[in-house]
Amino acid sequence: MAEKAPLVMLSAGEASGDQHAASLFAELKRLIPGLRGIGMGGAKMREAGVEIRYDSTAIAVIGTTEVIRHYGEIRRALKMMQRIASEERPDLLICVDYKEFNFRLARAAKAAGVRVLFYVSPQVWAWRPGRVKKYGTAVDRMAVIFPFEVPFYEAHQIPVSYVGHPLAGKVVPSILKALALREFDLETTGPVIGLLPGSRANEIKRLLPVVLGAVAILHQHFPDAKFVLNQASSVGDEMLQSYLQQSPVKVRVVKGRNYDVLQCCDAVITVSGTATLEVALSGVPMAILYKVAPISYYLGRWLIKIPFIGLPNILADRRIVREFIQHEATAGNIAGEIGKILQDEAYAERMRQDLGEVKALLGEGGGSAALARVAAQMLDVSA
Repeated sequence: MAEKAPLVMLSAGEASGDQHAASLFAELKRLIPGLRGIGMGGAKMREAGVEIRYDSTAIAVIGTTEVIRHYGEIRRALKMMQRIASEERPDLLICVDYKEFNFRLARAAKAAGVRVLFYVSPQVWAWRPGRVKKYGTAVDRMAVIFPFEVPFYEAHQIPVSYVGHPLAGKVVPSILKALALREFDLETTGPVIGLLPGSRANEIKRLLPVVLGAVAILHQHFPDAKFVLNQASSVGDEMLQSYLQQSPVKVRVVKGRNYDVLQCCDAVITVSGTATLEVALSGVPMAILYKVAPISYYLGRWLIKIPFIGLPNILADRRIVREFIQHEATAGNIAGEIGKILQDEAYAERMRQDLGEVKALLGEGGGSAALARVAAQMLDVSA
């Protein structure tokens, strides 16, 4: 009788996690023919062949008050995933980021006898480092994406594998810059300014009005500038257009072509998160903004143990990109920084060089393939 193909359960709670999980599953299928995948995620995981049991779009939120507002739906999703893990007993559960949800899922799965691999380590080194021991009891192995995370987990006797960042080596445009400028109607004598307002509904609601305010100011100082927004797959047209239609300045929208768009840009306004690394790997100067509900912000200030919120700054261990956090995240401040980038070539060039250092720190790529080999080993499959 033929041996039954392994069953992998994946859990991703937002757009970046969905993409990372999809890339992992595609690599893992190459190593393990017939591999089956189930879990929670979005469109990218579905396209990769994962059977989506719960669409995570509804619970892709950040901030304490936002989580409280969606608590009922998040709890329902968690109970469903815990039940699937205990009843279907996958050969391996792979949790991708989405730390609090996946910690609880991992703990329940481990109790049910399911092996757990946690990918994109919870940033316990940045906030509440005392929780690292609890994660150690809930997972069988951490797969980390930054080199400095390895000694942190080793110091706590938690099995850890450095697999590299999933974006390293992948931020590559699919077409030449000249063709992209023409296709996206971005040919101009002025600068091209990119807008990355987030992949979650609450990010769009909270930050896009601020971004568009900066656009209006920049348009006054750079009348020949063109503005382009890359629309995440998790953001609906209706929500986005409800804001853009109120903007006095035309903003071009491109769907799912982030790397092609970024190569066209002279500067970028981006929310914090994975997008900042995509911009960094593209070598484009940027301004980072972060704004959540007041209670989320003040709780975060108390918990976070590192001085930066932007990933390029965290990796460089110094401020190479300006961060506009909470009350500093104003249209005027952001427009002022983008204006400086566009007008002060020495300032912009220094930032580009610093971003080159970040790119070097992230390595040459192959993170998804390296992770797939770790997962295959945990499945006792030769890789």
